[in-house]
Amino acid sequence: MEIKPEELLEKAKKPAVDAMRLHPFYRGKIQTAPRCRVRDFKDFAIWYTPGVAAPCKAIHENPELVYQLTNKWNTVAVVSDGTRILGLGDIGPKAGLPVMEGKALLFKYLGGVDAVPIMLDTKDPDKIIEAVLMLQPGFGAVNLEDISQPKCFRILDTLREEAEIPVWHDDQQGTASVILGGLIGALKVVGKKIEETRIVFFGAGAANIATTRLVFAYGANPANCVAVDVDGILGKHRKDLYDNPVEFEQAVHLCEITNREGLKGDPAEAFKGADVVIAFSKPGPDTIKPEWISSMNKDAIVFVCANPIPEIWPWEAKKAGAAIVATGRSDFPNQVNNSLGFPGIMRGTLDVQARTITDEMAIAASLELAALAEDRGLDVDNIMPNMDDWEVYPREAAAVAMKAVEQGIAKIQTTYEKELEYASGIIKISRDMTQTLMDEGYIKEAPEE
Repeated sequence: MEIKPEELLEKAKKPAVDAMRLHPFYRGKIQTAPRCRVRDFKDFAIWYTPGVAAPCKAIHENPELVYQLTNKWNTVAVVSDGTRILGLGDIGPKAGLPVMEGKALLFKYLGGVDAVPIMLDTKDPDKIIEAVLMLQPGFGAVNLEDISQPKCFRILDTLREEAEIPVWHDDQQGTASVILGGLIGALKVVGKKIEETRIVFFGAGAANIATTRLVFAYGANPANCVAVDVDGILGKHRKDLYDNPVEFEQAVHLCEITNREGLKGDPAEAFKGADVVIAFSKPGPDTIKPEWISSMNKDAIVFVCANPIPEIWPWEAKKAGAAIVATGRSDFPNQVNNSLGFPGIMRGTLDVQARTITDEMAIAASLELAALAEDRGLDVDNIMPNMDDWEVYPREAAAVAMKAVEQGIAKIQTTYEKELEYASGIIKISRDMTQTLMDEGYIKEAPEE
């Protein structure tokens, strides 16, 4: 059903209005809560001095005990420099803090993970790398967030090599894992094989570059695919990129492995005969033209992920011939939401103390997303689960944990069934704790005005 654009635009403004009412009321989204019991004041002799010296000495003798004797096993640092905030761009570390607090809330509520927002007052990639490496002793993993490109690629790659704990960039790996999960489901609905599918990656930023890597690793043929940036189709003809190979390393790599046909020019050429479009670009609604979609193959799949307005309205894409349309919005079917990925992926990673988060682990999460969607019933409007399907997160955790065990990078050995039960329990505690705090009035209900 076609909805009036002005109604959607008005609806898109509502969360911002509510945010400016509720943020000052709560003055933050997360807080520190005790994990241990405090029966009386004598217990502080156990949790602090003099008793705490005993676990300190034990960790000094065997550093691995830090995972058993502290909350390192369940604590993640959410690190950002505020240079690429939610489509707002470079607004700085202070202005970016509300986003990182929101990320920490999602980690806790959806994945049972304790997350701490850390805003760095530097744009220097080397200093960001240094800061993360220095933070390692107190955290079980690091989630990089909203860091501008191209430095985000080098920061992630360097930290994955040098850090002793897992480092994850959700704008890259998280986005890619959720997109792949949706794509697997969509291809099943239309009856196409990924190795035969021609994909257009519309936009060549961090999200889509990471998506290409995961989609190609899963089985898509790079030579049969095309990437498009603001200056047109990527290929070996793009002298502007080859003249700056360090700055545009990722884009040059795509020029080398994609676009076997040697297409040049504007996006209209890329869309002709494509099976899938995955768009992370400028908000629409006229960024992608209906006639471009009309030139695609039968049963076309269109992911238009710009927020708050997708690159083309879903009903316009369907009218132009798309069989399946996914967006970043919750008021349309097939919402592509990073929150479907990172809480469960990090849960599984922490639970087996994996040394890193590999692409294979991310793909395992994608496959679990697709499997759950299939269990629920795949169709053109249901290619992936929703955020409120809480089973997503423990199932992802179990799949990711088992892949880490299989790859030999997990310190803790487990089974799918054990991890599923364990993760389910931790996530339930987080949700129940939040509900209890609301029921008891410790988290108060904000007035309407």
